[in-house]
Amino acid sequence: MITISNDILNVTIAAKGAELQSIYNKQTRLEYMWDADPNFWAKRSPVLFPIVGGLKNNSYEYNGKQYQLPRHGFARDMAFEVENQTENSVTFFIQSSAETLLIYPFEFKFSVVYTIKNNQLTVTYIVENKSKEKLYFSVGAHPAFKVPLVSGDSYTDYYLQFSNTETTGIYPLSTDGLIELEPLPMLDNTNQLPLTKQLFFKDALVFKTLQSTSISILNNKNTNGLKLSYQGFPYMGIWAAKNADFVCIEPWCGIADNVNTSGKLEEKDGINALDANENFTRSWVVELF
Repeated sequence: MITISNDILNVTIAAKGAELQSIYNKQTRLEYMWDADPNFWAKRSPVLFPIVGGLKNNSYEYNGKQYQLPRHGFARDMAFEVENQTENSVTFFIQSSAETLLIYPFEFKFSVVYTIKNNQLTVTYIVENKSKEKLYFSVGAHPAFKVPLVSGDSYTDYYLQFSNTETTGIYPLSTDGLIELEPLPMLDNTNQLPLTKQLFFKDALVFKTLQSTSISILNNKNTNGLKLSYQGFPYMGIWAAKNADFVCIEPWCGIADNVNTSGKLEEKDGINALDANENFTRSWVVELF
């Protein structure tokens, strides 16, 4: 485990998957991350790369060949190395290898940078194309935040607040985790979504057209909460395991296959194409209060 800290925050990250484990605010004396109870969901904040969500039949086609990739990709299960570390920042990375090339035929370096300043944690993803051809990829976040944050509060005391007033639907998932083509109504001229356990009984809420650039977790009992800000992530997932005391706010540059997918990687919904020797960078920021 690696810990970075300042006067306000202690943040702990595991080398496996470069997965965020803990955000502790010394001023509020609160832990903000889900505790990974295996009875519900044994992860805290997997990093999603080189795909987000699932592939139809867990496979894709590239240059006429079929490849297998698990849901959300392989980065979350890999051992990352530490490239740089200071008191308040750490950079983890993985690189393509003989093993990854068997399932993902691209040469790459993928870095995850955690930096704290005051009461904010910034998480940055850097994808570098090390090959001589285009690199096709998706990348995304999956942090699970404790709800309720404060002992004695209930789940239904909490709500999500969007930075913009939204009128938009969600795209339901099929039984095999693929995106349906038609949205269902969800937000109707509102910037709030009350949290209930029933909200997630059918799976994640998948948004394609949010106008907001931040989503906050707030409550009716006290002033504690968090604000997650993001730029350049076209998709958003909001999810919790059934009856679990957390909610995930998931900015994505990519999305699961839709039910009518061709299966070709370069035609995949939300796929990003990176030219040879080019870099792609995205960041999200969470403010804890």
